[in-house]
Amino acid sequence: MKKVQTRFVSRGEELAGTLYLPGTKNPPVVVMAHGFGAAASYGLLPFAKKFVARGMAAFVFDYRGFGKSGGEPRNWVSPRRHLWDWKAAVAHVRQHPAVDRERVALWGTSFSGGHVLVTAAKTPAVRCVVSQVPFVDGRSALLLNNPLLVARAIREGLRDLARAARGQEPVYIPLAGAPGSLAALNQPGCLEGFMALVPDEEKAQANRVTARSILEVPFYRPLSFCQDVTCPTLMILAENDNLIPARSVQHAAAVVEKARLVSLPVEHFDVYFGEVFEKVAKLEADFLEEHLSPKKAKAPSRKKVPAKKASRAKKPAAGPKAAKAKGKDKAPAN
Repeated sequence: MKKVQTRFVSRGEELAGTLYLPGTKNPPVVVMAHGFGAAASYGLLPFAKKFVARGMAAFVFDYRGFGKSGGEPRNWVSPRRHLWDWKAAVAHVRQHPAVDRERVALWGTSFSGGHVLVTAAKTPAVRCVVSQVPFVDGRSALLLNNPLLVARAIREGLRDLARAARGQEPVYIPLAGAPGSLAALNQPGCLEGFMALVPDEEKAQANRVTARSILEVPFYRPLSFCQDVTCPTLMILAENDNLIPARSVQHAAAVVEKARLVSLPVEHFDVYFGEVFEKVAKLEADFLEEHLSPKKAKAPSRKKVPAKKASRAKKPAAGPKAAKAKGKDKAPAN
């Protein structure tokens, strides 16, 4: 596996990425970035290695303000800014001479599981998507939290914005904390799960985000873009996820035109470790290999006929009953 360090620009900020290449010539490429408040070094390399072993390149990048990328303030989680960086990363990797620009996939996990859905909806060049334990609806996720803690977090976020307006240092809160604590992620298991992803040498500065990060999350709804995602999409649902409601992921999968939903009886952070990681990574590699094959051209989107027009279809003049046409039905969200 060859490793190529690269830099690219997104809306005036210089970002860092690493391109992992297989031994084959002109491979397809999977663009990857992490979730809420996480750098690329927090557990993405094992997934990238699995994909490279199948003959695919993997481009892993850091958002502005995280990891090796530039940008201030550090550790500001902003969906709007993240989406700028996803757009720039896809454009950058499609210009790289070592990969096939026509065979590009997106891979996202948790918060970036939502980002890849939004990016795919806006980027026709994307061949397929993997959306792992995805954040798809800020409003439904907000309801899982204690209202008093939400109020405290909002107060800290507004204080952070006020300090930013005066040119002062940001207000930080823990990214992950114990249940009942003031932290962006404070459900049982979040602190242990997140910190297990962080390399020892990075733990000192990893567990924090700007307080203003909390203010954007409830208004971020990748679900609203799902109807425009037309490429094949694999979605991994953690049935025991206490950060992301299963119903919202099921709803998103029902809306995405070519979605395949795989539901596993696991928790949010389980997908990064042990046997669950091995199972999930194989599912994802199989899916990517299938849809990034050079022989598999991107199928055009099939527009659904509105129900009213279908009901006016001309009936046969005579003969036996017409057989019912088979349509592609998706089960409604529970």
